[in-house]
Amino acid sequence: MNKYKYLFTSESVTEGHPDKIADKISDSILDAVLKKDPNGRVAIETLIKDNTIVLAGEITTTAIIDYDKIAKKTVRDIGYTNDFKVIKIISQQSPDIALGVDLEGAGDQGMMFGYACKETGEYMPAPIVYAHRITKALTEYRKNNPNCGLRPDGKSQVTVEYVNGKINRIDNIVVSAQHSENLDLKDLKKLIIKEIIEQVIPAFLLKSTNYYINPTGRFCIGGAEGDSGLTGRKIIVDTYGSYARVGGGCFSGKDPSKVDRSGAYMARYIAKNIVASGICKKVEIGLSYAIGKKEPTSIMIDTFETGKYDEDIIIKMIKDVFPLTPKSIIEKLDLKKPIYAKVTNYGHFGNNTSSWEKLNMVTTIKQYFKERE
Repeated sequence: MNKYKYLFTSESVTEGHPDKIADKISDSILDAVLKKDPNGRVAIETLIKDNTIVLAGEITTTAIIDYDKIAKKTVRDIGYTNDFKVIKIISQQSPDIALGVDLEGAGDQGMMFGYACKETGEYMPAPIVYAHRITKALTEYRKNNPNCGLRPDGKSQVTVEYVNGKINRIDNIVVSAQHSENLDLKDLKKLIIKEIIEQVIPAFLLKSTNYYINPTGRFCIGGAEGDSGLTGRKIIVDTYGSYARVGGGCFSGKDPSKVDRSGAYMARYIAKNIVASGICKKVEIGLSYAIGKKEPTSIMIDTFETGKYDEDIIIKMIKDVFPLTPKSIIEKLDLKKPIYAKVTNYGHFGNNTSSWEKLNMVTTIKQYFKERE
């Protein structure tokens, strides 16, 4: 049989990337509201450029929040020491939107997707998992070694070679890491390969792998000085690295009444538990909602011909077993807590700590199908 070989690439960015600075500020503000007012409504976006932070959106809450302090502290905690000016353009949530949410409906229309596979222990595609490992390791190494010459901004890109649908090797790795003026490029390359890549990527995958470390040769100006940052521009990094479809809205800065966030988390939760239950090797779940309506307007499933059961039967199981109204999703996944800033970076999916990553529905799914055999 001829071997079917192909390459797939995903990227990740560090917490010091300007778009991720913006995401982290937005989620930190959301957490601050939910900590004092679990029923607060938040839709906040951040723009950051040079020494200016712009906060714009709608917040309805009984809490008193120091937005300037949160924004500035978030940037300092990431590793930037600039003196930032904060501009606020914030109003309350539109009463027209609030009407639908108050009736326990969705806060907006939209479509959300969830995905899971057996490719990695995280039930995630390998390219995005390995890309996240590299950027997370970059940040951890920088913080643990403050004199190493690394700075907060950075990106990674991992290209995995598949043969007959299975991971064979990593074809190439791209890393762009912000650094100090006095860090020699040769030393930087050695540091990143030896102390970062080889520490987090399995050695058996690094077979004839090509490395592209700071391809331009220099990356001293980074963060909001090198580029503008905006909430929601890294939705592919946040999800499945383009390996699966994503919905029409971002996550950061949105309270869970927004199905862009809660619906996507539930879709991932369903997908991961389905794959872990053994009824398929990989699956993509699609949900759609209408503003003010409780039930999803559609449910889609694709098991990529790996399922043990017809897809219409699996959809029936989803309807029977999983809560799908916005209110019930929030309750099931316990989403009114200040939990969002900690998942802003290195992907919202693939960790074992978030409620939507728990494998606590596997037994229920298995029992459902056993009773119908």
